[in-house]
Amino acid sequence: MLGTIVNTLAVIAGGTMGLFLKRGLSEKIADILMKGLSLCTLYIGISGAMEGENTLIIIISMVLGAILGEQVDLDDKLNRFGKFIESKFQKSGGTVSIAQGFVTASLLFCVGALTIVGSLQSGLTGNHEMLFAKSMLDFVAAIIFASSFGFGVLFSAAFVFVYQGSITLLAQWVAPFLSDQVIGEMTCVGSLIIIGLGLNMMGVTKLKVMNFVPAIFLPIIVCPLSSFLSGLF
Repeated sequence: MLGTIVNTLAVIAGGTMGLFLKRGLSEKIADILMKGLSLCTLYIGISGAMEGENTLIIIISMVLGAILGEQVDLDDKLNRFGKFIESKFQKSGGTVSIAQGFVTASLLFCVGALTIVGSLQSGLTGNHEMLFAKSMLDFVAAIIFASSFGFGVLFSAAFVFVYQGSITLLAQWVAPFLSDQVIGEMTCVGSLIIIGLGLNMMGVTKLKVMNFVPAIFLPIIVCPLSSFLSGLF
């Protein structure tokens, strides 16, 4: 869990620095920073999406994952939690949504390939280098996010700890099913979700991004099933 703990602390530290910077930023500068971060988010998503090799597996995973996520309505639950936090900490008349900062930062910090692969590597081998590298990236992103979204970004650290920690602790159980192909397709699906997040940040779409998150893990099932069916026919 060392890598996850460091990553969590990095988000808290970056978010805290961002809050101090926010005090000296004009609305115009904060807006251009947000748009710049949106473009970077799109770049991260597009780069990772190139890891996929089998389009059919990606489509099946996204469709089934979206259905599962929509049935459970993960996006609504995450937003409700964000709104709960906002009701406890937001002062009346606040111009920045704590809930929006929490949800957006949580998704960016937890959906990417580094989260999945790094957490698995941490749990399986005790090698935390990938999560340490992710911690540096998240530290910088948290500064920018907090300078735009404010206090809500700090609460995303709790989501990082629970999400990454769970993957790390479960790594030994899922390791036998994680071939290079499976990891590649998981990375691709996660990156597509990051693209959706980037589009939301730019105001182009209003996707319920969290409802697509189950799709990230479906290649663990879909890839072996696809290979089995290919062998039959």
